[in-house]
Amino acid sequence: MTVIEAETPAAAGDGAVLRVVVVNGSPSRPSKTMGLVDVVLDTLKEMLPIETSRIDVYGLGPGFTGAIERDGVTPEVEAALRLAEDADLLIAAAPVFRGSYPGMFKHFFDLVEQYALAGKPVLLAATGGGDHHALVLEHAMRPLFAFFQALTVPVAIFANAGDFDGATLLNPRVYGRVQTGLTDVADLLRARATGARAGAYRHHSNN
Repeated sequence: MTVIEAETPAAAGDGAVLRVVVVNGSPSRPSKTMGLVDVVLDTLKEMLPIETSRIDVYGLGPGFTGAIERDGVTPEVEAALRLAEDADLLIAAAPVFRGSYPGMFKHFFDLVEQYALAGKPVLLAATGGGDHHALVLEHAMRPLFAFFQALTVPVAIFANAGDFDGATLLNPRVYGRVQTGLTDVADLLRARATGARAGAYRHHSNN
């Protein structure tokens, strides 16, 4: 698992920090999926102070892939699951494979406690080869989080392969959609912030 945590200071005041957790369903490093997420995080940090963590599902190892039930996971995987469950904002991000999200991405949420995400803000993000893959957001990802009774952000974010140079997002239209989607829920997210300002940066990598 790779977890990155970083706090960005607010422009003024000593309010709470929004604890953002990204569940990254891409097997690639770097990836277009995380390039899109980086734009989301950069836009979000301009609106309010955040602390970010990332869970790379393809890096969680055999203690994750071999687990059938929550009781069978390793302590590291349990920590990742709890990190996602305790987030103020969850960003669920995945590439589209054969019309849906990857199996590893789904497996992570198969292990999440059924009611842990109830009422939690969840931003959906996906990347795919063409715009027709954008349907995965509404036809696959949103129903998944509806099962958890999560509060999915109304504007979901999609970018196709042509929107990138490598893993760097270039299309201003996508940037605009990110801005619109986050502006719509900025007050809600500000109210949900529970983290404490620490001014710290930590990087943990366990493979």
